[in-house]
Amino acid sequence: MTIASVHSSASSLQAEFPGVVHLPGGPEYDALTTPWDLAVRQAPVAVAEPGDAAAVAAIVRAVVGLGLRIAPQTTGHAAAPLVHHQDLSDVVLLRTGRLTEVHIDAPRRLARIGGGAIWADVIGAAAEHGLMVLHGSAADVGVVGYTLAGGLSFYGRRYGLAANSVRVIELVTAAGELMRVDAESDPELFWALRGGVGANFGIVTAVEMELFPLATVHAGMMLWDIGHADPVLRTWATWAKTAPEEVTTSLRIMRFPPLPELPPFLSGRRIVVIDGAVLGSSEDAAAVLAPLRAVAPEMDTFADMPTTVLTDVHMDPPEPTPSVAQGAILDELGEEGVRALLQEVGPSAECALTFLELRQLGGAIGRSPEHGGAISALPGSFAMFACAIAPFPEAAAAGQAAGQSVRRAMTPWTNERSFPSFNHGESQVGTGYSAGDFARLRAVRERVDPDRVLAAHHPIY
Repeated sequence: MTIASVHSSASSLQAEFPGVVHLPGGPEYDALTTPWDLAVRQAPVAVAEPGDAAAVAAIVRAVVGLGLRIAPQTTGHAAAPLVHHQDLSDVVLLRTGRLTEVHIDAPRRLARIGGGAIWADVIGAAAEHGLMVLHGSAADVGVVGYTLAGGLSFYGRRYGLAANSVRVIELVTAAGELMRVDAESDPELFWALRGGVGANFGIVTAVEMELFPLATVHAGMMLWDIGHADPVLRTWATWAKTAPEEVTTSLRIMRFPPLPELPPFLSGRRIVVIDGAVLGSSEDAAAVLAPLRAVAPEMDTFADMPTTVLTDVHMDPPEPTPSVAQGAILDELGEEGVRALLQEVGPSAECALTFLELRQLGGAIGRSPEHGGAISALPGSFAMFACAIAPFPEAAAAGQAAGQSVRRAMTPWTNERSFPSFNHGESQVGTGYSAGDFARLRAVRERVDPDRVLAAHHPIY
């Protein structure tokens, strides 16, 4: 299509869906195309915000008929890989943020969650019934994007990846048809959706997820000055090898500018933080955490708390933030791996990263359950995530360079597999899967979207 015909088609789409479809220059366009990651500029030919699944289906049918493509998005936390992999000049961005309904079926321990819901919509609703869901570390992340990319939670080493808890997926296909998919109705598509990243196979309008009986959790963080990074990292990396599956933690080395809006224990400081959750009694948790406490943290907030406040523990930014990030999966570090990492981000390193995070894997995260999806487990010992807040281009360039430097330094300990949620465009999409599974995903994609109408942020072709 020519540029003129693309814009003509977009105008026709807006005329068919007034107040729902917005074009560049319109009063709603900028706000609806601005993702949570403010470092990313999205410039689709149009943006749509339907109110229900039927409207999603109608828009998809119209988009296909006009020769355009479509990209679903909830919050835009994963906007960076979308613009890295896709040319949006003929794409209609479909924001699902109005599909936020949440229904808790407490007797069956199931939650039906709208395709535009964020974790804040779900956690509290489940907690009213003494139940919890395998949510992420931030309450403002979209449920569907997080879950269908695998879903790594602070309950993960006990209960596995969140994708394994999905029982039903409702979606609109590339042909504009509404479908309800489960293990019986279309087992191959159901397998692909759980880990193949849903936007490759349709626009997900709702999911049903298993809930777990848990009202309180022992969780919190321990904090040290960065000068203690060496003993803290060595202790934690050794402890993580044999820690029971009831505990899931992360370790971050963080650098904060002296901003008045930050609390004093963060503002202008370089710190090491271990945070996470322990499932069990306070006494059991104290025994599990004792080796970490032996390194004498200056702050220790671990305590019993309602599951509704677990997302506060990780201290993710509460507002949309510009950032650049890279990730990898690491095997056991050992003495040399710890030394290599500290050379990059330790107290003597000049590093542009805001934080370097290692999330503890193993336990149920490393085991694929029977009838799991395309990502049902993660290999390795740690998921690494290197992130820099990037309010201007120079900061973004420095952050990218720092992330690449860390990845190069950690190559000897890097697993060949990647994790879509931590893959912001630097790695090839296929590295998240075995060769056989990737071929299987491609076959499903060819069946459900042969014309490549769907523009996915981790495209499977």
